[in-house]
Amino acid sequence: MNPEIVEQLKAYDGRPLRIMEVCGTHTHEIFRQGIRSLLPEKIRLISGPGCPVCVTPVGYIDQAVALARRGVVICTFGDLIRVPGSEASLADARKEGAVIKMVYSPLDALEFAKANPDQDVVFLSVGFETTTPASCMAVRNAKNEAVRNFSILTANKTMDQAYYALRDSADAFLYPGHVSAITGTAIYRQLCADGISGVITGFTGPEIITALTVITKKCAEGKPFFVNAYPRVVTDEGSRPGRKLIHEIMEPIDSEWRGLGVIPRSGLALRSEYADFDARKKYNLENISGHANPACRCGDVLKGDCTPFDCPLFDRVCTPEHPVGACMVSNEGACSAFYTYGKEAQE
Repeated sequence: MNPEIVEQLKAYDGRPLRIMEVCGTHTHEIFRQGIRSLLPEKIRLISGPGCPVCVTPVGYIDQAVALARRGVVICTFGDLIRVPGSEASLADARKEGAVIKMVYSPLDALEFAKANPDQDVVFLSVGFETTTPASCMAVRNAKNEAVRNFSILTANKTMDQAYYALRDSADAFLYPGHVSAITGTAIYRQLCADGISGVITGFTGPEIITALTVITKKCAEGKPFFVNAYPRVVTDEGSRPGRKLIHEIMEPIDSEWRGLGVIPRSGLALRSEYADFDARKKYNLENISGHANPACRCGDVLKGDCTPFDCPLFDRVCTPEHPVGACMVSNEGACSAFYTYGKEAQE
């Protein structure tokens, strides 16, 4: 790290600042690099809802478990398997005999469906703008190739509306580089015009330190701001092919976020032309509200209302080996980061 920039940050003596990182990778890197120990008392870092598994509501897990128990092959990324639902996780369903297959992309799930035409296959499509294009590509390919035994259960979300929902929780945001590489910078310029400040940054310690220093200087000016501090990856236009694919296959909907409630037009669902590949319609799935363990404060952590240390279950009942909430399961979750790195920080 540049010692001069570190010293500038450590010397900050302006008004108290709340800076929210909304990317789990940022949270883990901040801990791993010991960045919190470099910050003056007036700067508070808040871990926000940047983990797609963490913000996926309990009811979605309940729907996936219901499908698995009906004999549908569930294909999913590994983190979702252990996320608790209202009564059971996918790992519990697998112990009961359900087929839960871990894949590395939705295209893997499509290939499995093509190789096993006698089995119904559902891919659990969870993620932000970064991973959504791959789900769209799988659905488009399935339609073009007439793969009738493949569908997806969507929980895809977009980040821009979440910043509006969280605008009172932070003075500025550390915007995620990988999401921004898809979206481009237009949404952040609009956020700035609406009074919301932030800096796009990469994932190394020096990049994060630089972004935090930029935030302190810009906040001192007293005006909303936006800075792209990750220009080698994030361009103004972002990924036009990725956004075009998403727009072709999916459309915005109101969506529930764990801890944040329903955020208007923050989710994505398959358009009517692709209804045959929508697992909810294909299997007539009912909406399930779901209920988390009432003692779990995962929702409050995602809003920045508390840290994992404030949860009565953290490191007592809830551990990575026996997670009670989604934030402890995912490698991008705040509770996972605080458990892995945060004990020393607390001490």
